[in-house]
Amino acid sequence: MATDLRRSAPRVQFVCSACGEEAPKWQGRCPACGAWNSLDERIVSLAGRKESRVAPSPSTPMETVSAATARPQPTGSVEVDRVLGGGIVPGSVVLLGGDPGVGKSTLALQVAHRCGTAVQPALYCTGEESLEQLALRARRLGCTGAQVRLLVESDIDSAIATIEAERPSLAVIDSVQTLRDASTAGPPGSVAQVRAAVLRMSEVAKATGIPVLLVGHVTKEGAIAGPRTLEHMVDVVLFLEGERLGAHRMLRGIKNRFGATGEVGLLSMERDGMHDVPPGARGLLDAASLGTAGSVLTITCDGLRPMAVEVQALAVASPFEFPRRTASGFELNRLHVMLAVLGKRANVALPKVDVFVNVAGGIRLNDPGTDLAVALAVAGSFKDRALSPRCAVLGELGLGGEVRRVSRMEVRLAEAAAVGMDAVVVPESYRGTVPDGLRCHRVASLREALALLG
Repeated sequence: MATDLRRSAPRVQFVCSACGEEAPKWQGRCPACGAWNSLDERIVSLAGRKESRVAPSPSTPMETVSAATARPQPTGSVEVDRVLGGGIVPGSVVLLGGDPGVGKSTLALQVAHRCGTAVQPALYCTGEESLEQLALRARRLGCTGAQVRLLVESDIDSAIATIEAERPSLAVIDSVQTLRDASTAGPPGSVAQVRAAVLRMSEVAKATGIPVLLVGHVTKEGAIAGPRTLEHMVDVVLFLEGERLGAHRMLRGIKNRFGATGEVGLLSMERDGMHDVPPGARGLLDAASLGTAGSVLTITCDGLRPMAVEVQALAVASPFEFPRRTASGFELNRLHVMLAVLGKRANVALPKVDVFVNVAGGIRLNDPGTDLAVALAVAGSFKDRALSPRCAVLGELGLGGEVRRVSRMEVRLAEAAAVGMDAVVVPESYRGTVPDGLRCHRVASLREALALLG
């Protein structure tokens, strides 16, 4: 019979020879009586110690479990459902984060209004606004009616009691940092309070099958406020991002137990709330600016979704000794690399030139497959030569001036054809399929790509 190491393993005690008190670890001085060098080490055997036995919980065979009751509930927004994996799963906990003013509360109220019905309305619980303020915002968004019931409450026990009594189709908590648990020390928004609030809301969601949408604040570094364990405690983590003064918002899935995490939803912020951007990301394009010097269309893959975006560049003579380099929606360090490659490998030196790069629509480009488009935009503005307005540029730019192949090329080409492009610049190494009606210009180096500028 195998020996149970947990029962037979000895335990070490430190006992003071002066007062007989036990210390948690060896110290030079007894914490009880203050005597020096009086702690003696003793080995205590636990072999004869009685331990209580816990009855095992019965397990369930996988094939006997039905997932029919966990069918996702559509939110009424194609873009939101895309990120969620089809909708909100009953009994799930969704954490929505984002910068102040980006539209978290607006999106949460609209989702509650679409998920609720007159028979089973959704519950919108807030600790940051009054009923009158909520009603004013709901009227502006067109979310009035019997589909949503409002609750102003910051005590978590009262909020849970309301959820259990009313059984809403969806419970929205705006925000989780305002909830207060009387049994937990600390003010609302502290690490302990936020952890306790998320834990209790998760228990309610799993016990009742009611989905819970938690709106969370973010820190100045851009992370969701609270302990990192919050993202492990919930089922779905969404992040709403975008420029506050811009019209477009991106809903990104950071974690999703019921779908892919690479999906991105594209929304537009209007006066009457959030709206889905037209299919194919056509809402980001402006035909009037394409075809001008310094404007290049590219296809970026943010996660699993391809999007057609316009890169704009302006290169002008600098009146200063040290020229300026400014980038909006594009990493400044990457821009410095692009300028160095242009000067070294393509003989387009810009030592006394101010360079400004902007990604239209408030989109941020983190995809290396857009490097070649940025380089062509800068060079086109400097030389005052434009690319064809119906031509997209795809490719990663290496330090040697070579154009490298990028991932998901077939998806990018299909998106280029969907937005009306008839030509595309691709790396020479690409030999995959090309949609009908799309002409490919294969280039192996930056010099060859610059020759395409009209």
